[in-house]
Amino acid sequence: QVQLVESGGGLVQAGGSLRLSCTASGRALSSSAMGWFRQTPGKEREFVATISSRGTITYYTDSVKGRFTISRDNAKNTGYLQMNSLKPEDTAGYYCAATSRGPSWLEREYDYWGQGTQVTVSS
Repeated sequence: QVQLVESGGGLVQAGGSLRLSCTASGRALSSSAMGWFRQTPGKEREFVATISSRGTITYYTDSVKGRFTISRDNAKNTGYLQMNSLKPEDTAGYYCAATSRGPSWLEREYDYWGQGTQVTVSS
């Protein structure tokens, strides 16, 4: 079993930056792809970014391309989401997830999920 814990969320002004972390315990994540999703109240959870197990392949949703960067440090069993030039529409609960399959934008492909961390961007 894998437990994922997100951290790094908070309140930031538009144009600011945050770095989210996702630390895994229970099993090494070096063989798992990781993803970040976000959700606002009343809406479905949406894909943000994903990274392959070795960090060589990344995909982003169009709305964050050029602003967000997904990365990982397998030695620390941790994944990251660097978020720059934040906008009010980025406000959401952010969730990390892990999958034994390859990097994916599909929520159903993921086996493990964290509890989420809130990001609020003020205008």
